[in-house]
Amino acid sequence: AFRGYESLSEEGRVIALYKDGARVESLVAGDSGIVVLDRTPFYAESGGQVGDKGELSKSGVCLTLFTVQDTLKVQPDVFGHHGSVQNGELRVGDTVAAQVDFDNRARTIRNHSVTHIMHKALREVLGSHVAQKGSLVDAEKTRFDFAHNAPMSDAQIREVEAKVNAEIVTNTATHAEVMAIEKAKTSGAVMLFGEKYGDEVRVLEIGSSKEFCGGTHVVRTGDIGFFKIISEGGVAAGVRRVEAVTGLNAMAFVQALDARMSDVAGALKIPQAEVTSKIAQIQDHVKALEKELAALKSKLAAAAGGDLLSKAVEKDGVKFLTAEIEGADAKALREMVDQLKNKLGSGVVLLGSKAPDGKVALCAGVTADLVGKFKAGDIVGKAAALVGGKGGGRPDMAMAGGTDASKLANALATLLG
Repeated sequence: AFRGYESLSEEGRVIALYKDGARVESLVAGDSGIVVLDRTPFYAESGGQVGDKGELSKSGVCLTLFTVQDTLKVQPDVFGHHGSVQNGELRVGDTVAAQVDFDNRARTIRNHSVTHIMHKALREVLGSHVAQKGSLVDAEKTRFDFAHNAPMSDAQIREVEAKVNAEIVTNTATHAEVMAIEKAKTSGAVMLFGEKYGDEVRVLEIGSSKEFCGGTHVVRTGDIGFFKIISEGGVAAGVRRVEAVTGLNAMAFVQALDARMSDVAGALKIPQAEVTSKIAQIQDHVKALEKELAALKSKLAAAAGGDLLSKAVEKDGVKFLTAEIEGADAKALREMVDQLKNKLGSGVVLLGSKAPDGKVALCAGVTADLVGKFKAGDIVGKAAALVGGKGGGRPDMAMAGGTDASKLANALATLLG
């Protein structure tokens, strides 16, 4: 029998022991196994809440006999205490003092209780279509999956947090009642996804939330302390996942955010309150510099274009010009090819450049009078194949990229090859 709603300690009798999946009469020091008691305060994993941890000891003796690392259901009403013997021997028929790890249970119930309040808040903020699709509650956080077809906005996340923390501040007493399932349904209590219910169910009222739940919970909403959503994302089509923390874990998360904000403000040499406006100012400055840089590159391209004309080679009455341009990006190459086409009057151009990260940019151009004989897309495609890339464009202008800068010279040589 489970006694963990009322107490975290209970005296129980060992009615079964298991080792390596087989039933045994005893476990000795060093053995790992499963202990089944006739009554226990340990909650077995169910409804998304993980099982309790703790210890079993001989009644009246402080020495730990068996460390409980997890509690799982062997059968619907039979709880198995998974762990290992630390001292002495544990036998079927022994009476033991079962003690749940108070801190672990306290942190877990805060996260479980807040899950119910959060579920209701999500429905209020996002709509009544929100329904639980799964959950996992342990001592570190709560993970809640729910039906919704779009990412939550920052404003919606803040609104949910505000609603949940408002419920916490009211410090309302929680109330649980076992009732017939038909009565529970008519009471307005929400049934949870994936759960199987018997003729009688436990209905939990916490804050303004009312749901079916057999888990363990805080006595008052104020016991949750503080609530903070730490992530939100999609896990399947039409299913979103929220992860959240409570109590000291929530405080630690917020303090870590504050520390990072303090570091940013320190690096910028401004008060924290001015960080957002300062970043916007920096972004505007960067855009202006990028625009200025683009203009300078265009001027350099024009200047370099004049110098490159002397490198044009005539073959079968057609002028061909190919060159590697240091520091030019794809936009600068395109502008340079346009200028060279105009200055050549009639001809074919292929230019290339290497980026600091080893990537290659290529641009080919063909003057209007020659597009019947030469296609810029064919020219740049042939060159791109040598640098591990591909590209395309119009008959008179085409671009390509590549990843092997060591082959750029060979790629450019294809124009006359």
